[in-house]
Amino acid sequence: MEIAIPKPVERENYLNKEYGVWSWLLTTDHKRIALLYLISITFFFFIGGFFALLIRLELLTPAGDLVQADTYNKLFTQHGMVMIFFFLIPSIPAVLGNFLVPMMIGAKDLAFPRINLLSWYLYIIGGVMMLHCMLIGGVDTGWTFYAPFSTNFTNSHFIEAGLAIFVAGFSSILTGLNFVVTIHRMRAPGLTWSRLPLFIWAHYATSIIQLLGTPVIAVTIVLVAAERGLHLGIFDPKLGGDPLLFQHLFWFYSHPAVYIMILPAMGVVTEIIACFSRKRIFGYSFVAFSSIAIAVFGFLVWAHHMFVAGMSVYAALVFSFLSYAVALPSAIKVFNWTATLYKGSIHYDAPMLYAFGFLGLFTIGGLTGLFLAALGIDVHVTDTYFVVAHFHYIMVGGAVMGYLGGMHFWWPKISGRLYPEGWARLAALIVFIGFNLTFFPQFLLGYLGMPRRYYDYSHMPEFQVLNVLSTAGATVLGVGYLLPMVYFLWSMRYGKPASDNPWNAAGLEWKTASPPPTFNFDEEPIVTWEAYNYEELDAPHEQEVPVAR
Repeated sequence: MEIAIPKPVERENYLNKEYGVWSWLLTTDHKRIALLYLISITFFFFIGGFFALLIRLELLTPAGDLVQADTYNKLFTQHGMVMIFFFLIPSIPAVLGNFLVPMMIGAKDLAFPRINLLSWYLYIIGGVMMLHCMLIGGVDTGWTFYAPFSTNFTNSHFIEAGLAIFVAGFSSILTGLNFVVTIHRMRAPGLTWSRLPLFIWAHYATSIIQLLGTPVIAVTIVLVAAERGLHLGIFDPKLGGDPLLFQHLFWFYSHPAVYIMILPAMGVVTEIIACFSRKRIFGYSFVAFSSIAIAVFGFLVWAHHMFVAGMSVYAALVFSFLSYAVALPSAIKVFNWTATLYKGSIHYDAPMLYAFGFLGLFTIGGLTGLFLAALGIDVHVTDTYFVVAHFHYIMVGGAVMGYLGGMHFWWPKISGRLYPEGWARLAALIVFIGFNLTFFPQFLLGYLGMPRRYYDYSHMPEFQVLNVLSTAGATVLGVGYLLPMVYFLWSMRYGKPASDNPWNAAGLEWKTASPPPTFNFDEEPIVTWEAYNYEELDAPHEQEVPVAR
């Protein structure tokens, strides 16, 4: 007689609790909202990447033979706007932050779940406006939309693009507000500030910048739109305005925005390095307070973008000094990560490879930033490809490496499935090689004097070899970015089921199921241990010694 074996009942989790489009579009579950953001930012990442590819193809030859000058201006403008405002700024906070912040502090959800959903809708509205703006002709001002070009001269659709960024900015503000309130008010019993994961410290510092900085860019965009539409004299010298005022207002937000992009990646890398070297983070309090120091100092260095704009030498000296000072908290982090690795039991899993990539590329990006903070060198290399290479080493080598590392590290928790480790390691290697091949030649181009934003360099054909290298690297990098998307999707269907804690990692998020239930924990956790207690996790459990009778 055959015995019917009942199918194992699937545990209820946030993915299978409800089905249907509306259960996603009207959800207030922070984990589902994180996945909505993941899908949205991935879409914009590939749009921004498409523009980048066209830029690189144009620069393959010295003559401007793929697109016209005005089209090229629109390509690099829209590449910058999409990648910064619709990918980099929301990438880690809105995806990994939304998913993990409540779980890491033992909360059921964020403090304001409906505001969290509203932030995603604002992001989508801003994104749709930006897409519409591109379809009707785009913008050609550069992503910095400097006055007086943006206020008086451009014929492109600047106002709609500005409004798109204005709306997306409110999404950023609401996310920051939610995180600050949640981290202050909803920590589990026993989870003191000194026991918080450094991922939370990084997001707390990021949220402060989002709350204090984003309103400034919003007001600046409104002023530009008002001047353009109503012919007010805010930035126009003919009407008593000051075009340099625009640059001050713009960079007062846009330099701290760099730290909105890089601080969360630093938080991710801290978690990965502690886990895969099986050690407590070296100098926990220094790493935590360096995040806050970056947030504070980040607001004091904006004018280093304006050394050649005609500011006084004395002001330039002060900003040069402060720009060197802001490198110190970042250096503290790099040295402390290195000290954590020292004599650690290091495992070379895919997330750790991304963390190593981050360490190397971010350090190069940071050190070349010191070149730009030095007044004499900056005059030579500003507005050349040296600047382009520098900020891509920070933004792509830093922020995107951190994002991909975090996606690999927490993917088993997000999806409940394991990705193919071999493919993931290969992708990390391809991204690292492709990135360096793309952007390192640009340091040389900039040092030799090739200006940025030129579509035709036929009067300086000696730059072609380095540009060909850069374009070849971009194709390799593109493959490296496509691979994770493919195997993550594959793993959703065919990946092996993940255990609750596949990395044997510290942290509350690993003490719940994979994927987690809707409210994260069956009962409120009580924290009695210090952060990163890997020596306790790895200690051999005392075995009962059998007694002879």
